[in-house]
Amino acid sequence: MSTTPFRMHERLLPASPNWYCSRCSDTNDQGILGFGAKNIIYLIDVTATSSTVVGELVGHRERVSGFSFCQHPGQSHICASSSDDGTVKFWDTNEKVLLKEHKVHQNTITALHWSPEEKNLVVSADEKGILVCHWYNTGESQSFFPEPRNIFCLSCSPHNWHYIAVGYKDGMIVLIDISKKGEVVHRFRGHDDEIHALAWAPVPNEEMLYNRLDDHTEMISEVTEGTEKGCYLASGSKDQTIRIWSMLKGKGVMTMKLPFLKRRGIGVDPAVKERLWLSVHWPKGKPTQVVSSCFGGELILWDLTKGGKQKWCLLGTSSEGQNHSRIVFNMSSVCVLDNRELLISTSMDRQIKCWDLLSLDCCWTLPTLGGFVYALTFSPVGTGCLALGVGDSMVRVWSTLSMQNKYDTKTFWQGIKSKVTALSWHPTKEGSLAFGTDDGKVGIYDVFSNKPPHVSSTYHRKTVYTLAWGPPVPPLSFGGAGDRPSYSLYSCAGEGLILQHDPWKLTGEATDIDRLIKDTNSIKHKLSPHTDLSWKPDGKFLAIGNEDGSIEVYQAPNLKLLCTIQQHHKIINVLRWHHDHGSQPELQYLLASGSSNAVVYVHDIRTVIESPPVCPIVMTEAYRSLAGHTAKITSLAWSPHHDGRLVTVCYDGTAQVWDVQKEEALCNYRGHRGRLLCVQWSPVDPDLVWTGADDFTVHEWAVSKQKFSKPPKAKKNVDQKLKVKAKKKKKGTTGNVGLKVEEGLPLNGTEDRRGVSLAPGDGPSDNEDDDDIEEGNKTNSVSSVTDSSSSYQVDKPVLERVQNGGKSLQILKKEMKKVEKPELSLKKRKPRSMMPLSTSMDHRPREDLQQDCLKLATVRHSDAPPAHFVPGLGDHIQLGLFADRDALYKMFHEEEQAHVESGHYESVMYLRMWKGDIAGALQVATEKGELSDHLLSVAPMAGYQVWLRTVEAYVKQLCLQEQFLKAASHLLSINHIYEAIDLLKSHQLYREAIALAKARLQQDDPVLKELYTTWAAVLEKDGHLSTAAKCYLAVDSGFDAVKVIAKKNDPVSLKTAASLAKITGESDLSHSLYLRCAKDLASSQDWLGAQQLLSAQESLLVHQLHFCTIELLTVSLMGTVVNWSCTSCHPWSASCKNQDSFLVTLRDVWEREFGLSSSDQEKLKALYQQLKALDSPQTAPNVPVKQLLSHLSLDVTLSTVSWLLGDWGSALEELLHGVARASTAGHFSLMSQTCKLLFPQGIESISQYKKMLEPLDGNALAAAQSLEAFVCYQDLYHTWWNCSTKATAGAQANLTNGLHSPSENRNKSTSHASDTSEGDADTRLSVSTCQLLLSEPHATCQATQKAITEIQERLASMVHQHSQTQEAETISCEEQTEKTSSAEGSTPTGSQESSDAGQGHDTESLPSLIAMVSEHHKELAHIPDHVKKYPYPDVLEGCLVLLYLSKSSALVPDHLQEEAMALLRKFGTTSSLCKASKRFLS
Repeated sequence: MSTTPFRMHERLLPASPNWYCSRCSDTNDQGILGFGAKNIIYLIDVTATSSTVVGELVGHRERVSGFSFCQHPGQSHICASSSDDGTVKFWDTNEKVLLKEHKVHQNTITALHWSPEEKNLVVSADEKGILVCHWYNTGESQSFFPEPRNIFCLSCSPHNWHYIAVGYKDGMIVLIDISKKGEVVHRFRGHDDEIHALAWAPVPNEEMLYNRLDDHTEMISEVTEGTEKGCYLASGSKDQTIRIWSMLKGKGVMTMKLPFLKRRGIGVDPAVKERLWLSVHWPKGKPTQVVSSCFGGELILWDLTKGGKQKWCLLGTSSEGQNHSRIVFNMSSVCVLDNRELLISTSMDRQIKCWDLLSLDCCWTLPTLGGFVYALTFSPVGTGCLALGVGDSMVRVWSTLSMQNKYDTKTFWQGIKSKVTALSWHPTKEGSLAFGTDDGKVGIYDVFSNKPPHVSSTYHRKTVYTLAWGPPVPPLSFGGAGDRPSYSLYSCAGEGLILQHDPWKLTGEATDIDRLIKDTNSIKHKLSPHTDLSWKPDGKFLAIGNEDGSIEVYQAPNLKLLCTIQQHHKIINVLRWHHDHGSQPELQYLLASGSSNAVVYVHDIRTVIESPPVCPIVMTEAYRSLAGHTAKITSLAWSPHHDGRLVTVCYDGTAQVWDVQKEEALCNYRGHRGRLLCVQWSPVDPDLVWTGADDFTVHEWAVSKQKFSKPPKAKKNVDQKLKVKAKKKKKGTTGNVGLKVEEGLPLNGTEDRRGVSLAPGDGPSDNEDDDDIEEGNKTNSVSSVTDSSSSYQVDKPVLERVQNGGKSLQILKKEMKKVEKPELSLKKRKPRSMMPLSTSMDHRPREDLQQDCLKLATVRHSDAPPAHFVPGLGDHIQLGLFADRDALYKMFHEEEQAHVESGHYESVMYLRMWKGDIAGALQVATEKGELSDHLLSVAPMAGYQVWLRTVEAYVKQLCLQEQFLKAASHLLSINHIYEAIDLLKSHQLYREAIALAKARLQQDDPVLKELYTTWAAVLEKDGHLSTAAKCYLAVDSGFDAVKVIAKKNDPVSLKTAASLAKITGESDLSHSLYLRCAKDLASSQDWLGAQQLLSAQESLLVHQLHFCTIELLTVSLMGTVVNWSCTSCHPWSASCKNQDSFLVTLRDVWEREFGLSSSDQEKLKALYQQLKALDSPQTAPNVPVKQLLSHLSLDVTLSTVSWLLGDWGSALEELLHGVARASTAGHFSLMSQTCKLLFPQGIESISQYKKMLEPLDGNALAAAQSLEAFVCYQDLYHTWWNCSTKATAGAQANLTNGLHSPSENRNKSTSHASDTSEGDADTRLSVSTCQLLLSEPHATCQATQKAITEIQERLASMVHQHSQTQEAETISCEEQTEKTSSAEGSTPTGSQESSDAGQGHDTESLPSLIAMVSEHHKELAHIPDHVKKYPYPDVLEGCLVLLYLSKSSALVPDHLQEEAMALLRKFGTTSSLCKASKRFLS
C-alpha cells in the first residue's frame, strides 16, 4: 500500500469505474464519492456544481470489486473495499492510508456493504455463496452459507442491523438474520435472471404504499402482536423488472417492467435485452420513489404511489444529451449543504454524472478514461482545446478553458474501433483533427460536426506512431496553388513507412516518401525503417527518426538529405523542433530527440540549415545531453513560453522539466501510477503541463508546485515492475488462458466479464460489441463464477455447521477433511423425472385424479371406450402408464416431444431405448451431439452397421470436444488405424501418433517415417533440437540429425554433432564439424581441447599440425606481439622459447607427438597436398592479429613439411610468403619477431639454407634473396631507431615527418618500444647487407606497378563519372578541376612518361590512359620473372632510411648514400617521396 501526495495535480481525468459490479461506488455525508477503477480507488469531492479529484487509495493488486463508506457520524471518512485479490481492505480517506484488511474469503468476492445501522459491521460475499460478516472494531469474522448459489449483490438493512438481503445469479433473493446464526427469514422468488441491485426503503414501515396495495386489509390481519412494522426492499434484475418486496408478507407486492424507450437517432437493437444491467437506488429523501437504470443508459424515477403511465418519468429530459449513452452500473446519493439530494451514476459510457433529484437535471459530468492515454495535443487555432487519444477506441476533445464546466469534454468514437495512438490538429483549419489508430487507420475528424470521420483508403500495416501536418512534397506539391492542398498529412507507423495523405482526397492512394528520398539523394540501398517525424515550424525542413537510432534532416520540398545524426543507439521514439517565436532566434534550430535509452539529446542544426552542404554530413556530437531518466523516453515538448525549456516523459513514471542551455533539471513530476506516454505544455499558462500515462489518467500539474527537481535515482523501472507482475500473474493463473493484457499492464484492470473465460452460463452475460470492451477490462483478474447447478466445494454436513454455527471458512475447510459419514448429509436433490408430463398430471386436485380412475376402468372393462378418450395422448397422457403397450408408446412419444422442446435429449434417448428403439436413440444422440460411452456400449444391439456409424459419429463429437486421444482410441475399435494416426497428427499430438503407429504398423511403413520427419520439423522450428535429432535418427537420417544438433553452434553441440556424424558414417560431415569445433576452441585459446577434438579423426592430422604451429608461434610471441593469455596449452609448447631455431623445435614436436618424420615420404606428400588445399586468403592491411597468426602459421607449416620432404626451395618460398604476409598487413613488429624466430642468426641462418639449394634453381635463390632483404629491412629499422635515440627530439620529429607514402604507412613508432626493449641491437651494418635493399630491378618493378595501379584508379574514376546521375552531372567545372588536380598531385609514376602524363592530366582521355597502361605493361615484361614473382621490401623506403641513418650515424658508406640518392631521383616521383627526399636531393 502506498500513500498519494495530496493534490499533486491541478486537474485529473481518472480511470473509468469498473464494470459489472453491484456496488463499486459510494458517497458519504462529507460529499466524497469513491469508486473503484482497475485496482485503484479514486476519491472525488462532489458539489452541486463541480467535482474535484482529491486523492487515490492504492494497495489492491487486482480489480476492485466492491466499495462502501461507513455512514455513521464521526466515522464517515472510513471506507471498505473488496478486490479480486481476495482481500477486504479498510481505509482512512482523510489521510489516504490503509488501516487494516482481512483475507477470510477463499473465492472471488462479488459483493460488499458497510451496514448503515451497525457502524462496525461490514458484510461481503463471494461467488460460491459464502457470506462473511466482519466486525471492524474487534477484527472478528463470521461466515454463513445460506444458499449454495452464486451471490451477485447484497444490502444490509438500514433499520435492523441483523437483516441482510442477498441477491443471487439465478434470480433468488434471500433475507437472513445474522443474529440467529444466519437463519433464512424469507426466500423471495419471482425474478428469472441475475439480481443486479438491492435497495432498502429509507423509512422503516410499510404504510407509505398502502393506497396502492389491494390487499391492505389482508396485510394488517397478518401482522401479529409484537411484530415489527416491516420494511420494503427493491430489487433490479436482468429479467427487465423491478420488484418491491414486503418483509411483513414475505413476498413481492409490486412489479414494474422497464419501458422500451425509442431514443432519437438510435435504431432498435435486437440484442437490447442482453445489454441490460438494471441498477436500483432508493433515495433517502424520497421514500415513495425509486430510481432505476434502463436499457440504453437512461435513468427512470418510479413513483410507487401512482399507476399507469404516470408511475415513471425520465431524468434529464429538459435538454438533449444529458443521459448516459450506455448501461448504468452503480448509483448513490448524497445531500449537500443546501439540503439538495444529488444522485451520482457510473456507466459503461465512461462518464460519471451528477443529478439533482429535485429538478431531475444533470448538474455536471466527469469524463473518465478506459485505456492508455497515447496522445495529447493542443489546437493551434482553438485556444485551450486539448485532444486526447485513448486506448478505449475514443477521441476526446477537452475545452480546458471553459468557465462553466472545467471538464467540458466531447467524445468521438465513430469510425475508430481501435486504440487511438496518434493525433494532430490542422495548423490553420479550426476543428480539423487527424487521428491514427492501432490497426493502421488514418482519418480526419471535424470536431464541430457529428458526422463520421473521413478515413484514408491507405492503411498502415501496423500501429500509427505519429501524425504531422506539413507542406506537400512531390507528387502532391506539383501543380498550381489552387490545385493542391496547402498542407499534407504525414503518418509514420510501426512497419517503418511514412505516408503522405492528401487531406482533400483521402480516398486516393497515399504516397510513400521513401521513393522521393531515394530518387532525390540517389540512394540504391534499403532505407532504415522510420519511427518518427517532425516538421520544422517554418515547414522548410523535415527531421526523421529511424529504427537504428539515426536521425536524418531533409530539405523540403524534394527532401534532399542535409545531415545524419548518429547519436542514439536505439530506436527513436520522439523528435521535436524548438519553436521559432522566442527571444533568441538561434534556438529555433534546436532539435530534441528521445529514444529507447534514457538520455535526451538536443542538436543544433543551424550550420547545416544556413549553409546546406553539397554532400550530406554526419553529426556525432550533441549540443546538449540531458541525463537523469532511468528508462526509455516516450515523448517531449518545448515550452512555447520560454526559450530552451523542455519537458520530457519516460517509462520511469515521471515527467522532467529541463533548462536545455544550462543542461539543468528544474522540476520532476511523480503523480502518475504508471508509465508516461505523452506530454503537452499548456498554450496559455507557462506554469502548467499536461501528461498522459498507461494508468488510464491525464494530469494537469504546475511546474512551480513540485517538490522534486530530478528524476528518482533509486526507483525501479516501472516497465520492469509491470513485466514482473505480469509474469507472476501468468504463472499463477489457471483456466483463463489466452486473454490479452495490454502492453504489460498488471493484471488488475476493470473488466467486462464477457472478456473473461467463464464457464457456460456463468457471470452476468452481455453481448456487447468488441468496441465496448475496455482495455483494462481485458484481463483475467476475475475468476470464473461457478454455476449454481454445479457441485459445491463444501460437504453438506459443513452446510449445517455454517448455517448454525457460523464458523470461519478456514475452520470449515479443516473440518471437511474429518467428515467421513456421508449419510449425515442433508437431503439429496431429487433427480429430474423421465416422464414429467404424466407425473405433473398426477398432481392435480383429488377430484380429477378420481375421474382418471373411472376412465381407466372404463377402458379396461368396456369394449366401447368414451369418445375422444385415448390413453397416453393429450389430457389423458398419464393413463398411458396404466393401459396397454400401445398407450404406453403414445405416452412415450408425447414425453419425447416435451423433452426435445426443453432440451432434455438424454431423457429422449432413454425413452427410446426402453422401447427397444436403440437405433432411434442413437440417432437422436448423434444429431444433438449427446453420444456417450454408455450409448456406444449398447450400439451393437442395433447391428454392426449402426454400431459402426455410431462410433464414427462419436469420434466427430469427441473431436469437437477436443478429446482427440479418446477419439483415436475409438477409431482403433473399428480398425481405422490410419485414420486414428492422422487424427492425432493433425492435432499436433505427434508423440502419441508415433507411439500408435509403431505399435500397430510395420516398421517400414512410410507413414511412420512421415510422422517422424514432420514432428522433427516442428520440433526444430520450436527449438527442441535434441528431440528433433532423435526423430531423424529413428528414420536413419543421420545427416539431418547431425545438422539439427549442430544448429546451436556452441562447442558442446558441435562436438556432439561431430561424434554423431562419425557414428552414423557421415565422415565428411564429421570432419567439418570437428574442425569447426576445434577452431572455436582455438579462437578461445583452448589448445588442449582443440587438439583432443582433432585427434578423434585421422583425416584431421593436417589440421593438428597446423594448430600445433599456431600454438607454438603464439606461445613464442607472448610478451611481444601476443598480448592475450592461453586458456590451456600443451607442455611441449613452452620448450620453443629455449631453442635456437623455431623450425627445429616444430619438427621435433611433430615427430614426438604425432609420429611424423622425414622417412614417411608418402604421408608427407599427402599432407603437403592437403595443406596447399587449405584456404589462405590474400592479406589486407589491418587484419586482426589472431587471424594473421593463423595464416602465417599455415605458411610455416607448409615450409616445415617441404623441409621434411627435402624440398628446400619450396620451404624457403613458403617462409618468404609468411614474412611478406606480416609486412603486407602493416604489422612490422610481427614481421620482425617472425624473422628472429625463423632466422635466429639473421642472414647467416638464410645462408645456411641456401647451401642446401641446387645451384641452378633460380626461383629458390630469388626467394632466398628476398628473405635476406626482409631480414636486412627490419635490421635496418632497428639500427636507425637505436641511433635515433641519441639524436635530438627535433631531428627525430623531422625524420618521422618525412615518411608519408602509402607503402610506408606502418605503425613503426608503436613497434619501436617493444623491439628496442629486447636488448642491445647490433648497430653495425655490413655493406653487402645494405646493398641487398638497393636493388634497381626491384625498384623499377615496384615503381612500374605503382604507376599502373594509379592509372587504373583514374580509369575507374573516369568510368564512374560517366555513370553518374543528374545531380553528379551538375557539379561545376571548378570542382571537377580541383578534384582532378588533387588526384594528380598524389599520382606516383615509375618513369618519365608517367610523370608527363600526370602533368597533362587536364587533357587526358580514356584512350590515352589505356595507352599508358599498355606502355607500363611492356616495361614489366622486360623485368625478370623472379623479380616480379617474389615479394620484396620497398626499395625507395630503404633508400630513405639509409639516408636518414647517415645523418645520425657514420655507419653508412658514401657510395651507398650515392646509390640511394640515385634511385630516389629516378623513381621517387610521388609527392610523399619528393617531400621526404627533398633535404637529401637539393
